Amino acid sequence: MTLASERFEDLVSFYSALLGQVAQPYQLDRYAEFGLPGLRLAIFRPKLDQADRFNGPTSGAMSLCLEVVDLEAAIAHFTDLGYPPPGPVLNASHGREVYAYDPDGNRLILHQSSTQPA
Repeated sequence: MTLASERFEDLVSFYSALLGQVAQPYQLDRYAEFGLPGLRLAIFRPKLDQADRFNGPTSGAMSLCLEVVDLEAAIAHFTDLGYPPPGPVLNASHGREVYAYDPDGNRLILHQSSTQPA
């Protein structure tokens, strides 16, 4: 999964703190990558002549869903990072979840499976 951002360093700092890891590889002001189980999250700064292709007012229909063991701890972590989830925790047949947003406004769904202890 790849995120383009004019606020490259802000996004790299946010995801580094959120995921508890340093981007690897990392190219100053250009490219960063985080390794997750079964996924690589890449962040890059678009070239000036291509920036308009990546600008959007919202994340639209796409969300990055992060499964967590402890939803309350994840909410507290987002709050500590300065990005508290704006809405309530939702209960669904598959578990509990809350919507959060990164510094660029990309929607993240924090999800705790109903098979995990509450």
